[in-house]
Amino acid sequence: MKMEVQSKFDQYPIHIKPLLENLRELILEVAESLSLGDVEETLKWGEPSYLVKGGSTIRIDWKEKSPEQYFIFFNCNTKLIDTFRELYSEELEFQGNRAIILNARNSIPLHILRHCIELAMKYKSVKHKPLLGA
Repeated sequence: MKMEVQSKFDQYPIHIKPLLENLRELILEVAESLSLGDVEETLKWGEPSYLVKGGSTIRIDWKEKSPEQYFIFFNCNTKLIDTFRELYSEELEFQGNRAIILNARNSIPLHILRHCIELAMKYKSVKHKPLLGA
C-alpha cells in the first residue's frame, strides 16, 4: 500500500478502519480473481481509489458527518449506480448516482458488493449492454 493511502487509512476512526480495510481487500481480491492486472491504488479527492485497465474508478471513504456510515463511490457519469439500484434496491442503500452506503453496525452483503465491484472493474467492456450484462 502506498504511503499516502496507508496514512489515510490510519486516520479513520477505530471502528471504521477495519471495515474500509476489508473493502480494500475485497476490491483487490476481485481484480485478482478476474485476472484484470495491476490495480492502481492512490488517493483521489483525498479518498482511497482503485482502478484497473478497462475499468471505472472505485473509491472508498468515511465522512465525519455520517459517523456510522462508510461509502463505496463510483463515477457518477457511468450507469453503475443506476444498474446497482435496478439489481439490488432491496439489499443496498444509495447516495444519488455516486455511492453505495454501508452501515458500520450491519454486516455487508459480500456477494452483492463483489458483483458491483466486478461490474465497475469491467465497465468499459460492458457499458453498452443492458444492465451492464449482469
